[in-house]
Amino acid sequence: MADVRAKERMILVAVDEGEESSYALTWCLKNLITQNFNDTLILLYAKQSPRVVYTAMDGTGYLFSSDIFNTTIEKYNNNLADRVIKNTETMCKEHLQNSNVKVEARVVNGDPRDVICEMVEKLGVDVLVMGSHGYGWIKRALLGSVSNHCVQNAKCTVLIAKKPNSNIGSK
Repeated sequence: MADVRAKERMILVAVDEGEESSYALTWCLKNLITQNFNDTLILLYAKQSPRVVYTAMDGTGYLFSSDIFNTTIEKYNNNLADRVIKNTETMCKEHLQNSNVKVEARVVNGDPRDVICEMVEKLGVDVLVMGSHGYGWIKRALLGSVSNHCVQNAKCTVLIAKKPNSNIGSK
């Protein structure tokens, strides 16, 4: 008799505080995760390092210390990462009740473009799922596109879940 075991996949979802990211995770949970697989779902948050800030004067003539400013920014970034991971883990728990899916959360420091592609390769991910802001070519040229970079450089299948435009049909 043949050994019939459920297939195993490793799916990485790039998450952040945006609606597009939330949509991509929801889409993944509804359409990609099935009961026939023993999937591992990795929630990856890329936390950008604070930019170098130099000492400056405020409007009243007080001198801001770059150490205090950088510490405040770092604390904010840590709190934001914690909130994003907590919210996405809650979404997963609600959707994945009674399933064999393992959920892991990771927060990694660095530029999201580089972090996502590096983690895909390091972990041997089968599918990368991410949202898209839907920027036009001018904004993409100025701001860069994380999803476009990952499509070009990630060493796995990349699925871009683009949030439908809610203004379709309205004038």
